[in-house]
Amino acid sequence: MTMEKRSTREALGDGLTELGRLNENVVVIDADVASSTYVKAFADEFPDRYYNVGIAEQNMVEVASGMALAGKKPYAVAFSSFLIGRAYDQIRCCVAMPNLDVKLVATHAGITVGEDGSTHQMLEDLALMRVLPNMNIFVPADYWSARNMIVSSYKNDKPLYIRLGRPEVPLFYSPWDEFHIGGGRIIREGSDVSIVACGIMLFEALRAADILARQGIEAEIIDCYSVKPLPEELIQSSVRRTGCCVVAEEHNGMGGLCGAVAESLGINYPVPLRFVAVKDRFGESGTPAELQEYYSLKYREIVGAVAQVWTTRRR
Repeated sequence: MTMEKRSTREALGDGLTELGRLNENVVVIDADVASSTYVKAFADEFPDRYYNVGIAEQNMVEVASGMALAGKKPYAVAFSSFLIGRAYDQIRCCVAMPNLDVKLVATHAGITVGEDGSTHQMLEDLALMRVLPNMNIFVPADYWSARNMIVSSYKNDKPLYIRLGRPEVPLFYSPWDEFHIGGGRIIREGSDVSIVACGIMLFEALRAADILARQGIEAEIIDCYSVKPLPEELIQSSVRRTGCCVVAEEHNGMGGLCGAVAESLGINYPVPLRFVAVKDRFGESGTPAELQEYYSLKYREIVGAVAQVWTTRRR
């Protein structure tokens, strides 16, 4: 991890532009947010493959599905709250049901959207996307993972939802790291507790692991960047070694990564389990840092959750 910071949404413009050079069938459909999502870079280089449909997310998804049927590789881009919230029926009926090669890329997800408030702070999107058959989900943690997921995504011909954020975050991965659907990474080995995280909570998990190590508890950190399909074997293998688990995500504690891990472990290997996530609430206005504190999405909460599961871990 470096001191340099870049946002995952910034990777969208760079990744799509690189994709445009690799595959002439890549097209971008935008809901009039090109400057905020950084897809303006693609529009400037490939104006004949960029379509701004205006603030009309439902129409955007239908246009994308039609282009997929015509053999194109469409990337539909909008803010998370409007892409998933407004266009859910179109995503369900026009993308997931026919199992089309449409990539849905949402920026400004989670409470770290900041001052824009609850209408823009989407905390339910992973749950909504998870329950759709055929849908795959990526949640990158930093700029390089986001960029590499976007660039490699065209090789897969299934529906895919990529969740990106607004704030700048530390660079953790390298330009050469690879990511695949159904994958995850152990980024710190440990024997006492498994911490499964995605997105910005990966960095909070790493900070928590440093504190726990000083207390004699070695945490194993898993970047669960593929929320669906879940890297179940990786998670279960870790939990069988550690005997307990904490899940951390910038999302409602129900239905997202927390729900996915709980379902998997509940069926296959039940262990003491705690969540660090938003607790059945909508967002509020504030700076990203203030909101992370207010909604208890910091390393301190992860340390506290580990203290609860570690004392009752499965041995």
